[in-house]
Amino acid sequence: MAKSIEIKKTKYLNPYIGGVLLGIVLLAANFVSGRGLGASGAIKSAIVTVETTIAPVSSESSGFVKEFRQSHAGNPMKTWLVFEMLGVLVGGFLSGAFAGRLKFKVEHSPKITSMKRLFLALGGGVLFGFGSQLGRGCTSGSALSGMAVLSLGGFITMMAIFGTAFALAYFFRKNWI
Repeated sequence: MAKSIEIKKTKYLNPYIGGVLLGIVLLAANFVSGRGLGASGAIKSAIVTVETTIAPVSSESSGFVKEFRQSHAGNPMKTWLVFEMLGVLVGGFLSGAFAGRLKFKVEHSPKITSMKRLFLALGGGVLFGFGSQLGRGCTSGSALSGMAVLSLGGFITMMAIFGTAFALAYFFRKNWI
């Protein structure tokens, strides 16, 4: 007797509609704030704030931290990018809650453990964060916002990001499929 397999349909936004909405958000961000989207600046603001709170004497002797705080009127947490990222976190949480996808689980290939998946995700995130600082911006800031204003650098960044991902996907695919 054949097993009946229950297929649960997960609700996701149509990717074409999502792309159009992302473009509208990017356009609105440029009109409202005079700048595009980005995430790495918010992380930098949080790190500078934590360092200043934990080690105020040491942070005052750091040229980078001192200059960063001065360029942000003394409080790096009151910047456009910090509020943007808070909106992204709240919006993602609400989207998952409304669509019934809000669960505490780790999705991974049956070939690897949850711990290995989390380790790879953390490692990839750290490497991408480090690369975003070397490239003076994350995917959103350099690539999407750069392409929106027809910057050659934005197009080159996007090609480099997706080209590298495509080239490395073969070697890492066993961790996901």
